[in-house]
Amino acid sequence: MAKTAASAPRRLLYDCAKCPAYCCSIYERVAVTKRDLHRLARHHGLTPDAAAKRFTKRNGKERVLRRKKDPVLGKSCRFLDPETRGCTIYLARPTVCRQYPGESRCGYYDVLQFERRVQEDQDVIPLIQITFRPRPAPQRT
Repeated sequence: MAKTAASAPRRLLYDCAKCPAYCCSIYERVAVTKRDLHRLARHHGLTPDAAAKRFTKRNGKERVLRRKKDPVLGKSCRFLDPETRGCTIYLARPTVCRQYPGESRCGYYDVLQFERRVQEDQDVIPLIQITFRPRPAPQRT
């Protein structure tokens, strides 16, 4: 059976091993589904309830991973290794992490490579922050 363009694997134009783990640091909310919670629990030999208490917290109605201080980018996912910048639960990571970035390119990696090239410094790390501004209330007419 011949591969079509739609079924052919996409060539990734980023290398997570060369990134300071922006995706693990700049997003304050890493959503955790029930399935993710069961995967985390199994990985750590815990019950789903124990894993929820130990590794997650509530953000409104959403369950999210807990965060910790990070020496490079301020705060990060609690499962990011600060030395290697790699995920310590890679096989048990949440679905949102498995699907990220969902494209053949990663915008953060592009910014990183751009700045390293422009600054002529392969160790530079541009600081990036995601901020959600409050949306204005809809106008009533």
